[in-house]
Amino acid sequence: MPDAERRERSRLLAALRRWGFGDDLPRFHAGAIEDPEWFWGAVVDDLDVEFSTPFFAVRDDSRGHALPSWFVGGRINAAHLCAHRHAVSALRDKLAVVYEGDLGQRRTLTYGQLDEQVRRFAAQLAAMGVGPADRVVLFLPVVPEAVVAFLACAMLGAVSVPAFSGFGTDALATRIADSGAKVVVTADGTTRRSRRVELKTTCDEAVPVGVRVVVVRHLGHNVPMQSGRDVYWDELPEAPPVETASTESNDPLTIIYTSGTTGRPKGIVHSHAGFSVKAAVDFAYGFDVHDDDVIGWIADMGWMLGPLLILGGLQLGATLVLVEGVPVHPHPRRLWEVADRNAVTLLGIAPTAARAIMMAGGEPDSTLPTVRSFASTGESWDEPSWHWMFSTVGGWTRPIVNYSGGTETGGGILIAYPFLPIRPTAFNGPLPGMDVTVLDQSGAPVVGEVGELAVRNTWPGMTHAFWRDEPRYLETYWSRFDDVWVHGDLASVSDEGEWRLHGRSDDTIKISGRRVGPAEIETALLRDPRIAEAAVVGVPDPARGQRVVAFVVLCGHPDDDVRDAAIRNTGKSFAPALVVVGAIPKTKNGKILRRAIRARYLGLPPGDLSSLDPATPLEDIPTELEQVHE
Repeated sequence: MPDAERRERSRLLAALRRWGFGDDLPRFHAGAIEDPEWFWGAVVDDLDVEFSTPFFAVRDDSRGHALPSWFVGGRINAAHLCAHRHAVSALRDKLAVVYEGDLGQRRTLTYGQLDEQVRRFAAQLAAMGVGPADRVVLFLPVVPEAVVAFLACAMLGAVSVPAFSGFGTDALATRIADSGAKVVVTADGTTRRSRRVELKTTCDEAVPVGVRVVVVRHLGHNVPMQSGRDVYWDELPEAPPVETASTESNDPLTIIYTSGTTGRPKGIVHSHAGFSVKAAVDFAYGFDVHDDDVIGWIADMGWMLGPLLILGGLQLGATLVLVEGVPVHPHPRRLWEVADRNAVTLLGIAPTAARAIMMAGGEPDSTLPTVRSFASTGESWDEPSWHWMFSTVGGWTRPIVNYSGGTETGGGILIAYPFLPIRPTAFNGPLPGMDVTVLDQSGAPVVGEVGELAVRNTWPGMTHAFWRDEPRYLETYWSRFDDVWVHGDLASVSDEGEWRLHGRSDDTIKISGRRVGPAEIETALLRDPRIAEAAVVGVPDPARGQRVVAFVVLCGHPDDDVRDAAIRNTGKSFAPALVVVGAIPKTKNGKILRRAIRARYLGLPPGDLSSLDPATPLEDIPTELEQVHE
């Protein structure tokens, strides 16, 4: 339950009062959806999203409902929003970026230093022949240079292509080739759990002829450098200053690739205006970020969260603390120490990370005095981990701001606003301007039932389609119901406006005609303290259509009673066959790879494994045939 101080601090409630809605959030949501021209224009003014040339219309649907243009006629540049303007303001000497390394390193940039480095690197890229619309792949850890490079590309009007630092050669080569990149910016290496990861070696194997490579000396180790192609970041010659590109609102800012289960990855295209406005809305109105905030998060620049932190946090004048590595290394209290050392006020943590810290006995030594809120995204919470985070870590007073959206949406769809009551693991509303609903299989809205999470309008921040593949984009999100974005998540909403997610809809398990999301069964299993982790999939069954198989990691030795407890907790109808494993295959940012697990178990091709964390190998999952022989 929020106290009066939290409500009074809220940027969104303050905006509602200025706009004449009082504290009536439902009436405001309805008004924002009914009049997007008013709402998004008001947002731009309220959050000081500066356009060098004003736009004359918020939205243009002339290419169709699914392909709108935003802030038509406007000129805007993300580098100005996040760096240039702050360098000539009272924020000049404030820390903009803090890097906390896997080996204990810490480096910082003030807003003035950030702007100086962005301008220098933009000029150096221009001297290498990079210009407007050219693509630059960023294969970097979360070092300050990653932020500099992202904004330098924006300054030139070039298009950054962030790539996950855990990618292997094939995954990186695919993204370089598909984007048609001119330059790759990488590092000599990075570390994970103190072990060296050879970024430059991967890059050497992936880069085709004709692509230049810039190498950041991150670890300080010597790496092979190819004459005429490779150059160290600190050895780039000084170049004449360049002007900030006068980019049009819908000019591409970045292409963020998602890893597909089959086929080539989808290149999600985001623009200067749409991505900037959506990031500002989510961070200011959703997370309630002010310019006195310090945001700490373990995030990789290659996934959506990295660029979103840059655009949301820096645009609003906050400090970003970018944390490399994993939360339980070198010890389980690492994340709390990072928060204390940097006076973090908004601490991001994924449910997987909270679960890992909890299982490792990582209760904080302090009360985390500066932390006002926790932020969470990437997957659904289970109740034991949520309650531990809220009570043991948060002292019953810090809200967990649950946030869910996607790379394609440019930010969030649902959130747990910190100024409203929050129930465990739930969301308490859509993000402003999002007409969100739950649909049954016929496309009718439902309340109190599990259905497809959908959005009935369009919004700034939504992708401008997939890179060079508009038909695939329309088929993926807009083909099921007319003019409705179907997100791919199962969700439910109650009469009281409490929203819950139930897993991906393509992971849905259907048993004797009854549908259930795997996350529901996983949550039920995790009520047993002997089960540390769980992943649930549906497999073919001739009698019932599908049956449930649960892969579980136990805290101790196997116990037959664990199976009995699983049946009690899940109910007989959905009782799973339990398979005890050493690790649950996950991505390096903690998402369970259910489809790959299912494929491995059934002996099918696993699809794209470029994001698989090698610490959780797919080979830990036995095949169904092996289970039969056992």
